Amino acid sequence: MEAIFCQNGTETPEAIRAEVSGAIPLWLQGTLLRNGPGLFSIGNTSYNHWFDGMSLIHSFTFKHGDVYYRSKFLRSDTYKKNITANRIVVSEFGTMAYPDPCKNIFSKAFNYMLNIIPDFTDNNIVNIIRYGDDYYTSSEINYINQINPVTLDTIGRVNYRNYIALNLATAHPHYDDEGNTYNMGTAIMALSGPSYVIFKVPAMTSDIKDDKQKNLALENLQKICSIPFSSKLYPSYFHSFGMTENYFIFVEQPLKLDIIRLATAYFRGITWGKCLNYDQHGVTLFHIINRKTGVVVKTKFYGDAFVVFHHINAYEEDGHVVFDLITYKDSSLYDLFYIDNMKQDAETFTKMSKDFSPPVCQRFVIPVSADLKENPLDKNIVTLEDTSATAVLQKDGSLYCTPETLFHGLELPGINYHYNGKKYRYFYGSMMEWSPQANKIAKVDTSTKTHLEWTEEDYYPSEPKFVASPGAVDEDDGVILSSVISVNPEKPSFMLVLDAKTFQEIARASINGSVHLDLHGLFIPQESELK
Repeated sequence: MEAIFCQNGTETPEAIRAEVSGAIPLWLQGTLLRNGPGLFSIGNTSYNHWFDGMSLIHSFTFKHGDVYYRSKFLRSDTYKKNITANRIVVSEFGTMAYPDPCKNIFSKAFNYMLNIIPDFTDNNIVNIIRYGDDYYTSSEINYINQINPVTLDTIGRVNYRNYIALNLATAHPHYDDEGNTYNMGTAIMALSGPSYVIFKVPAMTSDIKDDKQKNLALENLQKICSIPFSSKLYPSYFHSFGMTENYFIFVEQPLKLDIIRLATAYFRGITWGKCLNYDQHGVTLFHIINRKTGVVVKTKFYGDAFVVFHHINAYEEDGHVVFDLITYKDSSLYDLFYIDNMKQDAETFTKMSKDFSPPVCQRFVIPVSADLKENPLDKNIVTLEDTSATAVLQKDGSLYCTPETLFHGLELPGINYHYNGKKYRYFYGSMMEWSPQANKIAKVDTSTKTHLEWTEEDYYPSEPKFVASPGAVDEDDGVILSSVISVNPEKPSFMLVLDAKTFQEIARASINGSVHLDLHGLFIPQESELK
């Protein structure tokens, strides 16, 4: 497993042309940007967790049937400090740099007392976010880094707190058809009280596209609403949220961040990853927020305890809000990615991983328009006929919700984004079969509960991204793109292009160079600034 996940990646700073076999559709014009950890040791020091590695950004540019690849490390402040010191000097999710040679213990302690949530890092390894006409690497902290999407050069670090009071923010925003971006974060020190915050970054209206004019879109950031913590010292961890035409969906799960433990983490010698606690006996709260007014629906909607990282999609139907999630029975997935676990041989790692909670794709249905006064207690009031999800009225006026299971064993979900917030049928993702010989990507049909797979021996495909065909009518009319990493030194890594309808390969673009496993990204069509 170490050869795949834990070895240091290398840069390909100048674009190289891939060797294409098959036929890439000529209409496929644009750039797929990808982000993920790629540097796991610096000098004589190494990271403890896979999510700690320094960000390595990849681009695959599709132009007239050809594919061009390049990659560069994100030049974050964290990266520059570590490289200058030739050792890890900035703490990450699972690695505490202690003591920090850049500061003496007294200045470090003073900084921690001033900041309830300390600034561990600006290493953004998770995703690429578009705000206006600008692109940023992101993770779950208050910093993002602006990049040039063509050269992959780092333009500079941006602090959310210059625009809105946030300590943490998600790496999975939503976009609407007008080009606006919606995101969500956690405000622990807000004057109005600790809360979860949803905000909007409007589409750019200026024609200025000079790197010197930084963060123009963020200057117009608008706060939509605040949702108070259900427990003031224990905010819920969240990685994504849902959005329909009229609502936001926030899942406040019983995986909590212990604020006091985090504030004293430096003195305890522990990382913020160890400040997350899961209450298996707790409840999961579902907050439904009106997009136009920012008002939270007053009814309490809740379900049993689970952990969620990724939303698949959400939509409205006949007075119901329907939202699909990837759920886990506990938070053990994070432990799976500690480097010591991943360095085990494939057979041991596969055997060990079976003890961890597997992902389950589940659908929740909330009857937001139901008249609760007219419904009896202890009866399911979901009236949609094509789901087994329930919502049962309780004595206190709340609704207890149970899900319908759509699929087992899939993560990193994606859809045809034209259907985001709308009723849809298909989603795509990586199948979590922890073996270097059997990793797969899949297309799931939520209507028939069937799926199609792609797999090839000696390869690990990354998160699949859907790109629609021009003038597409059918939801699955388009292609699936996935960066596929070879675990066999005799075989090259490649960009995979599948027909989204049949899930059959129509082309691959082999890379004569180093390509590293990544996490998330986005596709920028040619009509944007990448022309």
